[in-house]
Amino acid sequence: MRIIQKASIRDAKRLADLAERTFRDTFEADNSRANMDAHCSKSYSQDIQAEEIADPGMITLLSKDADELVGYAQLRWGHAPTCVMAEAPGEIQRLYVSKAWQGAGIAHDLMQACIAEMIRRQIDVVWLGVWERNPRAIAFYRKCGFTEVGEHIFTLGADRQRDVVMARSCRP
Repeated sequence: MRIIQKASIRDAKRLADLAERTFRDTFEADNSRANMDAHCSKSYSQDIQAEEIADPGMITLLSKDADELVGYAQLRWGHAPTCVMAEAPGEIQRLYVSKAWQGAGIAHDLMQACIAEMIRRQIDVVWLGVWERNPRAIAFYRKCGFTEVGEHIFTLGADRQRDVVMARSCRP
């Protein structure tokens, strides 16, 4: 049985493992090992995940099937690039699904949970950054009602990459 629940500190190790694995699965073929290693070491350790789980300015949602962690999303609020027009912006900072579970509706379920959480927090616009060379993700976000509103730079190790900034309203 699949469920989505808020992460707790005791999930930090498994989340760190999933986060690094899904990031590498998604981007390793198109980036250097040095840049991938640098990014992963500064972003996905157990301690970093524990800090993010404990951060009151963020929430981490986990998708589980039985006891297996199959996907996750991390949300934060309060800051947005200038291209996002919002009074109360919220960001989907990360949304990843384990390779073996892609196509099973988990990304859709996580996105629905993300939007519901943003609405609960009275966020008016939710935004995200997606690598311009990730057409599958861009298509998924468009399907979820996001439109392109600008761009920003994402630094992967020593490589400055262009992310497309996409946003959608959380208002009914």
